[in-house]
Amino acid sequence: MQKLIGIAVVALCVFGGFVMAQGKLVALWQPSEMIIILGAALGSMVLGNSMVVLKEVGIQVKGILSVRKGEAELARELLMLMHLLLDEIRQKGLKVLDEHIEAPQESPWFQRYPEVLKEAILVNFITDNLRMLAMGKISAHEFEAVLEQEILAIEDDMLKASKALHRTGEAMPGFGILAAVGGIIITMQHLDGPLADIGVHVASALVGTFIGIFGCYCLFEPTGAAMAELVHRKVSLLECVKAVLTSHVAGKAPMLAVDAGRRVLEMDVKPSFSTLEKWLDSEAL
Repeated sequence: MQKLIGIAVVALCVFGGFVMAQGKLVALWQPSEMIIILGAALGSMVLGNSMVVLKEVGIQVKGILSVRKGEAELARELLMLMHLLLDEIRQKGLKVLDEHIEAPQESPWFQRYPEVLKEAILVNFITDNLRMLAMGKISAHEFEAVLEQEILAIEDDMLKASKALHRTGEAMPGFGILAAVGGIIITMQHLDGPLADIGVHVASALVGTFIGIFGCYCLFEPTGAAMAELVHRKVSLLECVKAVLTSHVAGKAPMLAVDAGRRVLEMDVKPSFSTLEKWLDSEAL
């Protein structure tokens, strides 16, 4: 909702100000200019990115425009799940996890936390690294380094979509100039016509520059920044898991390990230590 409000404010101020300055909105309706600019933008994205990245662009744009509910609940469920897993390991050993990490979607432990199960990357990160712990002894320092490298690789992949949109946004003014130059070429072909017609052609050409600048600074760049923010929020959940598992490998008790993960969550979803204690106490009842 916030992103839609932002788009509405931008459109209202830009086009409202244009109208207040005695401009006519119909003058901005230049389909040929839009086809050149938007077609060039789309074509450059298709040319410069893989299909995987293009699909991810669509998924992330949809993600930032949809109302994000339950982020605090997702953080709560993640902390509770990690405590449950570590507590079971402490009592029964790593073997107890086999049936749960091999098929997390069917595991009664994971099914208790549906918000976590919706995050495929997060679930895979948890199960893969628990499986690695079960395969052999590893020091906390080595384990942390492995997890850090994996998180960096995941983050890099997830950021490819926002970077692709950012590059296209940077090129939008250039596409606008391309359309404007095309319009000026057409204008030069009508220099022997009425002065009013020449003015109309020049105005039409300048609309291309207007659309390119508007697309860059009002749409593509802010959208790319919002996509990057969405990725960073998802990565913070992976950082939480890393902190929990690293603390566990270092020999910390489940409660202290989970608290280490709590500390790296985003501020708006991070519970206090006393709140975490209450959640765990209520879960134990």
